[in-house]
Amino acid sequence: MTTTRTVTVDGSPVHVLDSGTGPAVLMLHGSGPGTTGSGAWAATAQALGPSWRVLAPDHAGFGRTPVPVGSRGGLRLWTRQAAGLMDALGVGDYAVVGHSMGGAVALALAAEHPGRVTRVVAVSTMGAPGASLSADLDALWAAPAGPTGARDMLSRLFLDQALVTDAAVAARADAMLAGVAAYAGLFPPPRQRWVDDLTLPARTLAAIRAPVLLVHGADDRVTPLGPATRPLLDHLADVRLHVFGRCGHVPAVEHPREFRHLLADFLRTGHRR
Repeated sequence: MTTTRTVTVDGSPVHVLDSGTGPAVLMLHGSGPGTTGSGAWAATAQALGPSWRVLAPDHAGFGRTPVPVGSRGGLRLWTRQAAGLMDALGVGDYAVVGHSMGGAVALALAAEHPGRVTRVVAVSTMGAPGASLSADLDALWAAPAGPTGARDMLSRLFLDQALVTDAAVAARADAMLAGVAAYAGLFPPPRQRWVDDLTLPARTLAAIRAPVLLVHGADDRVTPLGPATRPLLDHLADVRLHVFGRCGHVPAVEHPREFRHLLADFLRTGHRR
C-alpha cells in the first residue's frame, strides 16, 4: 500500500511518500528544481515491492515541505529533518538511499546516527571533499521555472536525450512552477558556497561504519564521476562502487532495471545479516 502524508517534524510539516511494509528504506531526492520525493523514487519503491517500507520525503524547500520559519535549506537542516522524520514515525533502524544532494544527506545521517543507519546507497552523490561546482550543476540550480528551463535541465541530467520527451518536459515544468517560491531562496549565486555546504569533512566520512554502495554514471556531467567518487573511496571504511557506462546523472531512470536489481541485492544482503 502506498500513501502520501504530512508528518510534523520539529514543529514543521514534512510531506512524505510511505510505501510497503517491512525493513525501512529512507530515500532522499536530489536538488533540481521541481524535484520531490515521490517524483524521484515512486517507481523504484514500486519495483522494490511491498516487503520493504520505503519512505521518500520532500526535503525542506521542495515539493510540499516548506522551509521552517527562520531557517533556510542546507545540509544541516535536511539531515536533521530526515532523522526527525524517522523519529516521528517510530522507525528504529533503516537503510538510506540518496541521489545527488540526497547522497550527501544520506552520508551525513550515517555519520551522525551510526546505531540506526544500517546501509547507505549514494547515487551520483555530492559530498566529497574538495568538490567544485560543475557548469552543469550551476545551470541546473539556476534553471528558470517553465518549459524552457525544464528542457534544459533534463538535457543535462540524461545522457540519452531520447528521455527528454515533451511529456517529461511538461511534467517537470509543472513541478518547477508549483515549487518556484520556496526553491528560489535555496541556491542563489555565487553557488560554489552551496557545494561547500554539502561537502563532508574527512573526519565525518571516516566516522561512517555502515556499508556504503556508491552508484554513478560514467557520463555524469552534473557531479562528474572522478571528483565525486574518488575522495569517497579514500575516506569511507566499508565502500564499494558500481559505475554504469553510457549513463548520465540519473541511473535510476537511464538504467532502471539494472539499478533496481543492484539496489535490491545490496539492501537484501544487509537485511539477512
